[in-house]
Amino acid sequence: MSPPDSVTPPSDSYPVTNVNKVKRVHERGRYDKETIHAILDAALVCHIAYVIDGRPYCTPTSFWREGSHLYWHGSSASRMIRSQKEGVDVCLTVTHLDSLVMARSGFHHSVNYRAVMAFGKAHVIDDPEEKLKLMDRFIDRIYPGRSKLIRQPNKQEFKATTMIGMEIEMASGKIRDKHVADEEEDYEGVPAWSALYPVTQVIGEPSDCARQLPGLTRPDEMSDFVPGARLDEVMSKTYKRTFGEG
Repeated sequence: MSPPDSVTPPSDSYPVTNVNKVKRVHERGRYDKETIHAILDAALVCHIAYVIDGRPYCTPTSFWREGSHLYWHGSSASRMIRSQKEGVDVCLTVTHLDSLVMARSGFHHSVNYRAVMAFGKAHVIDDPEEKLKLMDRFIDRIYPGRSKLIRQPNKQEFKATTMIGMEIEMASGKIRDKHVADEEEDYEGVPAWSALYPVTQVIGEPSDCARQLPGLTRPDEMSDFVPGARLDEVMSKTYKRTFGEG
């Protein structure tokens, strides 16, 4: 069944509906899969919103994308997992903060960002083989090839972990990428220093485990983890190393 008030989209875009349509500053809205997927793949942490017994909740967690499917994991005892086990509508969001923008009025102070809202119905991955594959892919999405180097989960770890999946039914991206934008009269009339400050998360120097076995070196697959590298760019690269261009 089509989403409410949906318009049949091109195959490379998500449908635009009254649920996901960007209404405020609509020109910043994005519905094409290339842009939305790129924003998702550059992120490591998402927030998942859902309702239990009429009360809203929002849970931060790590996630990844395969095609138009999103996956995340959690403790089998968590409230989020218990509520999503039977299938529940959720909204998964990610945001990248790119800049702080200082203007000449409070109204025009802003931030540059890339954000996505994705809508769908969450479901539990019950098949043990598929669950184990997803647990491996979750590790490899961040650290390519690492699932082959570490031990497999034991019985208790496997039982304590639940994998959740969600097909993206609707999604929208929103991007602000502007410098200071003031009212014309404020440029000459307001003597306030104004600027844009770029904001990034970067990879730091690794701190080796104190009980590292002798002779071990960083795997070649970890070559993107260079001190000073932007985290969002590293996550985009590790995604492609594991899943290809996707």
